[in-house]
Amino acid sequence: MVRVPKVGGLPREVSVLAAIAFCVALGFGIVIPAIPLFARTFGVSAFAASAVISVFAAMRLVSSPPAGWLVNRFGARIIMSTGLAIVAVSSLFAGLATDYGQLLVLRGIGGTGSAMFTISATALLLRVTEPEYRGRASGLFQAGFLIGGVVGPAVGGLVIGISIRAPFFVYAGTLFAAFIVAVSLLPRLAKTEELNTGEDADRLSFLATLKLPAYQAALGANFANGFVFFGLRSSLVPLFVVEGLRQGPGLAGAGFVVAAVVQAGLLTFGGRTADRRGRRPALVVGLAVGSLSLLLLAVAPNSWLFLVAMAVAGFSGAFLGPSPTAIVGDVARGHHGGSVVAGFQMMSDFGSIIGPLVGGLLLDLSGFPVAFAAGMAISLMALGLAIRMPETLVRQPAEKSPDNA
Repeated sequence: MVRVPKVGGLPREVSVLAAIAFCVALGFGIVIPAIPLFARTFGVSAFAASAVISVFAAMRLVSSPPAGWLVNRFGARIIMSTGLAIVAVSSLFAGLATDYGQLLVLRGIGGTGSAMFTISATALLLRVTEPEYRGRASGLFQAGFLIGGVVGPAVGGLVIGISIRAPFFVYAGTLFAAFIVAVSLLPRLAKTEELNTGEDADRLSFLATLKLPAYQAALGANFANGFVFFGLRSSLVPLFVVEGLRQGPGLAGAGFVVAAVVQAGLLTFGGRTADRRGRRPALVVGLAVGSLSLLLLAVAPNSWLFLVAMAVAGFSGAFLGPSPTAIVGDVARGHHGGSVVAGFQMMSDFGSIIGPLVGGLLLDLSGFPVAFAAGMAISLMALGLAIRMPETLVRQPAEKSPDNA
């Protein structure tokens, strides 16, 4: 077993999970620009080409409940490794697809594996991390996704130049690397930690947890995150730059880079805030600032205010990443909680699916300000849930507080 160093006092598993997240996001960022282009080589419509992307997200959504059950039944480590293997193999064969139907089916299978990976990795992260470190652990894990997601598209442009099929093979390679890291570096947990079946698991049901205001706030925040950041913003911002600001598409790319850099730079701060000041204040700040960023986008008259709005969105993301995840860990109370994590993840997937649809419809009907206002309304509703939730962070004795570590 290779010895993995601790980062900031966090369990070694957190560093390994962050490395795995980077590999997964790097490969995804490489392949995602190539998917519609590759689909079009089979002579299909633009709608059919886009469906190859949507089927991945749709299968993630419908696969989440069974993935949560599998985590509870067999343990996070096994399900995570299996999910990575499924996405890797399906991506490899997608690169070898000879018709549109094969590509569509294989990407759907990949979405199932992706749900297994995401839910099991999050459940393991929350299980091995003490409550006073959950915000920072979630921030480090998400930093792996964020950095990989920024680097991936840049590398993807070069890979596409080699062959339209090459990105799928590179994606399979990064996923295989993640699989190797998972099976070789993640220590085998004791049976009592890895498997949580029987009475203890039965008590931690999704429906019972759903009644908790804190869990409702986490679900609302993750839905807003998916709707706004993964759905509305990614679909509307490029159009807004070209059609609203009358600028080249390069400005949209610059805006996304600004948001990613700000978010990456502040993720540690956002995680520490959730661990020291509490989950509720961090969540309130993230949702309030996120609403402000959408307001700025709705009224942005020029490129500079647009870049400011994107920077504000990055600031919001630094808080909206760690705090809801930490809340889920708190309400799970150290149990396995695969179903609870699955429900949490489904809200983000659902938001990312309907966000572009709602935004596009409102854009067609009323223009950019109304479309961005819809995202602001979703964020404000989630903010209301955050304000009413009780604090879930259990304060530690002074000598054990991370402030004094």
